[in-house]
Amino acid sequence: MDKQRFAEVLRRAEQRCAERGAKLTTQRRTVLELLWASDTPLSAYELLDRMRAGIRNPAPPTVYRALDFLLEQGLAHKLESLHAFVGCTHPDHPHVGQFLICAACGDVAELENQAVMQSLRSAAMAIGFETRRPVIELLGTCAQCARKQL
Repeated sequence: MDKQRFAEVLRRAEQRCAERGAKLTTQRRTVLELLWASDTPLSAYELLDRMRAGIRNPAPPTVYRALDFLLEQGLAHKLESLHAFVGCTHPDHPHVGQFLICAACGDVAELENQAVMQSLRSAAMAIGFETRRPVIELLGTCAQCARKQL
């Protein structure tokens, strides 16, 4: 994410927290910045390792609490299949993320397609299924990796 986009997304994240009466503390912000700065999803322990560069002796509960907060505020997403986290690319509004995950390079693209979500909601309602935290993940090959395979 370039610096200008990074600053804009951070501004929107801070605004969203302020509107909800939530506080984006230094540690929460650090975790969020690490997620956004990473080219690939990060596990809690990868975040912990990266935090050690700037915070003295960060503990796993610190990272998990920060991740819980970021998930609750819609500022990060958990990729269930990878047991890893990514920063939300559009934290200005609540949404259900849809993710394209490249099995070759680990790149993740976040989508937001309302038609997909409506279709899934309708299908779930039709059978009486209640979703708690819908996450849509498609594993495959990104365009860049597909070109390399040719």
